[in-house]
Amino acid sequence: MSGEPRAVVTGASSGIGVAFARALRARGEKLVLVARRRERLVALSEELGGEAHALVVALDLAAPGAAERLASETARLGVEVDVLVNNAGMGHTSPFHRQPLEQVRSMIDLNVRALTELTRVFLPGMVERGRGRIVNVASNAAFQPVPFMNVYAASKAYVLSFTEALATELRGSGVRVQALCPGITATEFLEVAETHRGLLVTRMPMTSADEVAAASLRGLDRGRLRVTVGLGNRVVAALGSLAPRGIVRWVAGELYRPRGGAAP
Repeated sequence: MSGEPRAVVTGASSGIGVAFARALRARGEKLVLVARRRERLVALSEELGGEAHALVVALDLAAPGAAERLASETARLGVEVDVLVNNAGMGHTSPFHRQPLEQVRSMIDLNVRALTELTRVFLPGMVERGRGRIVNVASNAAFQPVPFMNVYAASKAYVLSFTEALATELRGSGVRVQALCPGITATEFLEVAETHRGLLVTRMPMTSADEVAAASLRGLDRGRLRVTVGLGNRVVAALGSLAPRGIVRWVAGELYRPRGGAAP
């Protein structure tokens, strides 16, 4: 017996995750909201019409076994995951040798391992049903190395490569995948990642979380594998692929170099 089709949105307690939840609900999708901060998820669920429309699962996706626990919980709730938005992620801006090892480990666990495992546990059901959509949130940082944000950028390069390879495997299956590559976005991610106003990158035009979610869903409707949000970000992505690697690396390093006494 099939369950109730719902869209799982991870990292749904803030920023792009909240924007996705609102946009999907506006389209009539029923949701499962996933993040660590239960109180924020409950508030968002109430905004979206309560648990009849938006179930809450408070879970640390960076913890071992989290993907399996989420799969078990959705099964217990009678949910058939028809859409998966792998949005949960974290970053940190500083010289690599100063980053706490636990912080580095958490970035890799959340940005790479959790995203991969969540895709693995929910994808077979989609393939079996012959329908489904997966959005993996990468970043414009995926297109080049980014000094002072190197682990984050490398993890997003993984997400981009993983998603593009998966798209070829899934051709003809009825399941669509997308690598979403936003540029710098006006969310609390900048504060959590310590990407403060002293960095040159914060002087670049920012998109809103709502714009990012809207662009992603438009692209998903059109079957677009890679969605880069905003003309300026598309230019940056193209230059990252075409310009000499050393120049790209230097420019990225200058944009993200800590200033104001925080130099390496």
